[in-house]
Amino acid sequence: MKILGIDPGLRVTGFGVIRKEGARLTYIASGTIRTLDTDLPQRLKTILTGVAEVIQTYGPDCAAIEKVFVNVNPQSTLLLGQARGAAICGLVGAGLMVAEYTALQVKQAVVGHGKAQKQQVQDMVQRLLSLPGLPGTDAADALGVAICHAHSGEALAALSGLAPHLAKKGLRVRGGRLVG
Repeated sequence: MKILGIDPGLRVTGFGVIRKEGARLTYIASGTIRTLDTDLPQRLKTILTGVAEVIQTYGPDCAAIEKVFVNVNPQSTLLLGQARGAAICGLVGAGLMVAEYTALQVKQAVVGHGKAQKQQVQDMVQRLLSLPGLPGTDAADALGVAICHAHSGEALAALSGLAPHLAKKGLRVRGGRLVG
């Protein structure tokens, strides 16, 4: 399975593509989509077309994207959300299933704890994918999202397969607990 990870940003959107074969993860590609300092619609178009080009070039089977965090500055959060929306439109427009993960989930999957620094994420991505050098921060974050999905995707698929059986018995999961 080929997984595309996206770290959205209005100025720089990171991408990373990995292959998962069993428990083995292999690096395919990573990089950034950079927008010019122009008006918002042009920047969003650049992100949309950039994501489409990455998909066309690498042919991923699925995608994962980092969720937006609430920033101190509401305007920044809104702009980041719009960049994320453009990336999601590119992914969905290409027919990919899209999973979403918080920065905390990504850091836990890659480093082992949610308060990891960017340098720690870069170091672990380099180790996990046997890269010859450190990837850039945006590419490393995107590869981290892909790694997170590689580790979480199967578990989520298994749980979603159980949902209909639980529902037939009048049960469901809420807050990590089984309730009836």
